[in-house]
Amino acid sequence: MQAQARSISVRRDEVVGFMRLMWLAIAGMVLVLAQTVAAQARGESLAPLAEKISPAVVNITTSTLIEGQSGPQGIVPEGSPFEDFFREFQDREGDDDNRPRRSNALGSGFVISEDGFIVTNNHVIAEADEILVEFFPGDGQPKKELPAKVIGTDEKTDIALLKVEASGPLQYVQFGDSDVARVGDWVIAMGNPLGQGFSVSAGIVSARNRALSGSYDDYIQTDAAINRGNSGGPLFNMDGEVIGVNTAILSPNGGSIGIGFSMASNVVIKVVDQLREFGETRRGWLGVRIQDVTEDMAEAMGLEKPGGALISDVPDGPAKEAGLLAGDVILSFDGVEVEDTRGLVRQVGETTVGKSVRVVVHRDGGTQTVLVTLGRREDAERSGGGEEESAEEAPVEEDADILGLTISPLTETQRTDLGLDADAEGLVVTNVDEASEAFAKGLRAGDLITEAGQQKVTSIQDLETRMDEAREAGRKSLLLLVRRGGDPRFVALSLGE
Repeated sequence: MQAQARSISVRRDEVVGFMRLMWLAIAGMVLVLAQTVAAQARGESLAPLAEKISPAVVNITTSTLIEGQSGPQGIVPEGSPFEDFFREFQDREGDDDNRPRRSNALGSGFVISEDGFIVTNNHVIAEADEILVEFFPGDGQPKKELPAKVIGTDEKTDIALLKVEASGPLQYVQFGDSDVARVGDWVIAMGNPLGQGFSVSAGIVSARNRALSGSYDDYIQTDAAINRGNSGGPLFNMDGEVIGVNTAILSPNGGSIGIGFSMASNVVIKVVDQLREFGETRRGWLGVRIQDVTEDMAEAMGLEKPGGALISDVPDGPAKEAGLLAGDVILSFDGVEVEDTRGLVRQVGETTVGKSVRVVVHRDGGTQTVLVTLGRREDAERSGGGEEESAEEAPVEEDADILGLTISPLTETQRTDLGLDADAEGLVVTNVDEASEAFAKGLRAGDLITEAGQQKVTSIQDLETRMDEAREAGRKSLLLLVRRGGDPRFVALSLGE
């Protein structure tokens, strides 16, 4: 019995030892697996990709000759009793404020063909009389600069196409399909931030299909660092394809806080192709004024759901000639369902001029199909027409003091004084309280507020409505989209109590 007991004890020790070995083996395998997953999560270095595509990224320097201002500007206030004294002093010293001087600006761009076509932002080269393109030299290579000429520009998408003449073929990059980019995909931004020279930053696609204030906006939002000077530079996917052109940032202080916007490549490609072929854009034009269909409107018109674009007016143009009527709701355009006015405007603009398209409308409780031959929007604008938009004009309003800002609806006089486009809309900042948060965050007289709470504002009532909506939603701040000299910037202002 004692021998049998000892035998059982030995076997138990063997089993326990075996089990311990098994657990150690399993623990070791789990540790190795965890290390492998962590290594994969960190990913490989981006250096090989950056080295491959960087020769196609360029720095752009522009120079503009501006006229000087007469009088001792910046020394004494205009009209001061000391003004004459300082004017005489400047004359004696030979300081002539009337002499022209040059103003320089920096931006970025990228080469899209071996024969020297370069894409950048329109606001980078706007009004420039000299454009110099600096190519990425690489290790140990001399600096290379070439003058560039403007082939064409498009203010509506903020895209410009340049051309340089090089002694040999240039390295270039290709556009990718921005529509397949997913939220969470890795991206690389390249450019010349704050004039510091060539720079690379990495991040992810944070959001897609963002709209700022333009009719054709389709921005990719990214947290890759984008700063002033990055404008016009490329946003790459991990295949080294350009899926966006870095254009704007949301920032309370002018620096990157991880919210940047790049115009989607599928918009840019169409614009660049037209600029390359014609030197200008050629967008389709339907010739109607439209507005979104609300739930109340849908119920009143017998629609199953809100959607489409309600025609509020049909001026002379293709739509009128084809028989479209005010009160029609456009449900489908060229075989594509119309979700809202923004989608329709973009689709019409991207359709070939002169193409005959089928437009399905809701009319008198049923649907009808109308064949429309599109005109050209640019021709319509030159002749006094315009894009598809709401026909209603905002009533004349007095200035209002809101959020530390004195604002007024945009007038034709202000539009001319500020050098704004004919289709610019918004509220003009006429004064800023220097003790306000708005002043601290950089808002100044002459700024144009085009959106509040990510919706367009054209009247003071619009802005007050956006403020009320934000408060009702429990928000403490209101997001404003402000344009200055064509350069868009978001600013968040506290709503207060």
